[in-house]
Amino acid sequence: MTLVALVALLALLEYSVFVIMAGQARGKYGIAAPSITGDPTFERTFRVQQNTVEQLVIFFPALFLCAQYANEMAAAALGLVFVVGRALYARGYVDDPAKRGPGFLLTIASNSLLILGALVGVIAEYV
Repeated sequence: MTLVALVALLALLEYSVFVIMAGQARGKYGIAAPSITGDPTFERTFRVQQNTVEQLVIFFPALFLCAQYANEMAAAALGLVFVVGRALYARGYVDDPAKRGPGFLLTIASNSLLILGALVGVIAEYV
């Protein structure tokens, strides 16, 4: 599970970077807390942070369940796809929301495959 743990830590580090980016954008564009509207670049940066935390709720259990019940290497590889997808999503969305598609697709695909792998693995345990 070492590789899976490493991927999980990479995802947490990436999310930490998104939190810092949102905080910096808040300061740069003068958006006082608790407000979440104002400058469009801040709003996009904040949305990257929020969307990522929404995806992490799916990602972490799916990652560990897939590793436990299906295949650790496949789970780690899909986890890396997730991390890359989130980076592409962040870069694209902050720049231009129309460019977020490829990163979002990688995120959804990796999470879906992790869930599917976990489900197949759990069912196989009982069949």
